[in-house]
Amino acid sequence: MNLDFAPEDVAFREEVRTFIAENYPPELRGKQEEGEELSKADFLAWHKILAKKGWVAPSWPQQWGGTGWTPTQKYIWSEEQARADTIPVLPFGISMVSPVIYTFGTEAQKEKFLKPTYNGEIWWCQGYSEPGAGSDLAGLSTRAERITGDDGKAYYLVNGQKTWTTLAQYADWGFFLVRTDPAAKKQEGISFLLIDMKTPGITVRPLITIDGGHEVNEVFLENVKVPVENRIFEENKGWTAAKFLLAHERSGIAGVARSKRGIERLRGIAAGQPGDDGAPLLSDPMFKRKIAELEIDLTALEYTELRTLAGEAQGKGPGVESSLLKIKGTEIGQRLTDLVLEAAGHYGAPYFRGFPTEGGNALPIGPEFAARAPTTYFNMRKTSIFGGSNEIQRNIIAKMVLGL
Repeated sequence: MNLDFAPEDVAFREEVRTFIAENYPPELRGKQEEGEELSKADFLAWHKILAKKGWVAPSWPQQWGGTGWTPTQKYIWSEEQARADTIPVLPFGISMVSPVIYTFGTEAQKEKFLKPTYNGEIWWCQGYSEPGAGSDLAGLSTRAERITGDDGKAYYLVNGQKTWTTLAQYADWGFFLVRTDPAAKKQEGISFLLIDMKTPGITVRPLITIDGGHEVNEVFLENVKVPVENRIFEENKGWTAAKFLLAHERSGIAGVARSKRGIERLRGIAAGQPGDDGAPLLSDPMFKRKIAELEIDLTALEYTELRTLAGEAQGKGPGVESSLLKIKGTEIGQRLTDLVLEAAGHYGAPYFRGFPTEGGNALPIGPEFAARAPTTYFNMRKTSIFGGSNEIQRNIIAKMVLGL
């Protein structure tokens, strides 16, 4: 594999770097530096800037707004975003449901959903996990019964509960897995529905996480009428679309570029933060070794990601490689936050968003980075579970690669 950038790629890197520097909203930068919770308007601000530029969905087919970039250019784009510490474009619409729509959807569905999603006019949420079906997603129990409405049209009547639904409090639409044939085997009786979140019968309730943030929710569906025309692909064949979506989600979870940036920050922290002996942590052989081991694993993951991008350029969708990327990417991200919290030591303990910030919890306490260390640490615990737990990914690899 040739890792030297061609002159045109070097020029592209400079174009990307200049664009981000000149267009990234300064108010977002301020909120990020202060560790403030971002609003819907915050997320959409950067999304819409990229949509106007034509860069919000690099991997989409060009007919729907994709950039037509080479794998190298996509790699450069992800690296430069990480370098500039931009907020990521939320994946639910751009990277998850839209590939399902333009691959399996009808022409009417493509026309209805793709352009508004691209422009940030539709905010999507994902209705997959349930209280009794998370890692074993095929065990979901939300039911969808086909009925004829008073208007003579065909509908699904949906009843059930979804959980861990990220940012559903802002969502305009959701993509849901529902059981349309309870008598069929697990994977064979599932359908993939697009549901307007304003439909009567939908209730969104917040789940407040340990850091005090409102990121996830539980969603209740009670006699929710969904037009049959909102089903993607065939009835009872939704698992095909679900697996396709999860492969794209897992690839994105790897976060190679942002982990590289995180290691750079960690080195800076360790160079300035004293250890127990008063010397910088970076001079501690054990701590230094942990960083070196992390960098070695991240380099190996980066090569795997580059091979996956090269495969996509040849028309291959993400396969079992997405499981490899998901496992190692999330484990590396968690180890990275472990080390940042280790560097913070006891200074990381008092900081929890939403708690009082006076008295013993008044800001600042200790080094500046310590304020965000515990919230980032806690938030990263979930990454080895969502998108299909890492245990499930190992089973996929065992079956698809090892033939077990």
